[in-house]
Amino acid sequence: MSAVAWTEFLCGPLVPSTLALAADLIGPPTEFTPGEAALAARLFNDSGRRRGSLLDCMVAATALGEGAQIATVNVKDFRRFEPFGLRLA
Repeated sequence: MSAVAWTEFLCGPLVPSTLALAADLIGPPTEFTPGEAALAARLFNDSGRRRGSLLDCMVAATALGEGAQIATVNVKDFRRFEPFGLRLA
């Protein structure tokens, strides 16, 4: 899980036991790198500069940088990144 997605998760609401379980299941978050920042900006610009979508661009860029899939219940928020190579689980 990217550090960006982990931040969103921590905003909750969640209870301490959920936090501990998630931390054990997920492990340490993946850092958001300068290269991923540049990719996130490109995704933002190339996908229509949608208001409120920058965090989604950052999460997608981290997954793309790691060659990972995204597992999400917000599929509609991430489908627009599939043409850029993003894979949804």
